Amino acid sequence: MKFILVTFLTALLIIIINPFLPYWAVMIFIAILTALVGINGVGAFFAGGLGMGLAWLGQSIYIGIISGSQLPQKMSELMGLGSDMVLFAVTGLLGFLLGAFSALSGSLFRKSLKRKPTNIYGG
Repeated sequence: MKFILVTFLTALLIIIINPFLPYWAVMIFIAILTALVGINGVGAFFAGGLGMGLAWLGQSIYIGIISGSQLPQKMSELMGLGSDMVLFAVTGLLGFLLGAFSALSGSLFRKSLKRKPTNIYGG
């Protein structure tokens, strides 16, 4: 349940905040969100990655379709990718990696703050 919650909240956070803040500020918000929810490392990695990757992929396709611009096609040709759909896929993959590692950072930060027992043999 936490996986779906973090994925949905991450995508929602990206859609709302990303137009106003740079990507690194959104990554900090994802780390804070993951630390507050308290999801484990692997779940946080994939939930944050799916949330941000799908949001970036969806936004890039939406902007490309709505604007009707030739810019995605020209940029993909300039980068040697061939098609604008490959450029959209690379954008989604980049979003996945950024979201995944920021969520993992938040999860590991929460784990580092967790109190550890000092007297494990004392009973």
